Amino acid sequence: MADLTPLLAFRWSPLAFHPTDELSAADAASLLEAARWAPSLGNRQPWRFTLGHRDDETWKRILVNLPEREQRWAHRAAALLLAAHVDADTAPDAAPADGIAYDLGQAVAHLTVQATALGLHVRQVLTVDRAGLAADLHLPADVRPYAVVAVGRLGDPLSLPADLVAEETSLRHRRPLADLLLR
Repeated sequence: MADLTPLLAFRWSPLAFHPTDELSAADAASLLEAARWAPSLGNRQPWRFTLGHRDDETWKRILVNLPEREQRWAHRAAALLLAAHVDADTAPDAAPADGIAYDLGQAVAHLTVQATALGLHVRQVLTVDRAGLAADLHLPADVRPYAVVAVGRLGDPLSLPADLVAEETSLRHRRPLADLLLR
């Protein structure tokens, strides 16, 4: 494998989060600051976030809008972050829809690298009840929920439901670099 910064090499999306560890205000600010400085098309910064800390109202409203399978592990995350974007149809100078999703992904990627630098981990969930999130979080009409990011420190993988333990403890796999290059 080519030389890779440890911030990327050791990034991992766990299912097992520490059930009592909390996300400090300083760490939360650092994560959001990293997202804020992500590149975006025309510097439009179409991303918006809602952060809930374990067991507060925002966290609960985000959690209930995840599929049941994801709730089984996400309830242990120190924080749940809704990643959303301003809708291109209502923002006159917004990038095309593909650009907005790309920009939001950049912001979440920057947040993810910053989390690794802080000794934290994130796991992203795309299968969410978007309409439920918009309603339950009272989002402005032009803000579209896209993904939920669970944030926290690693927990005990054996504390997960039995059917998730194998997924959590299996080796990480990536396609070979040669498979990623188009000829």
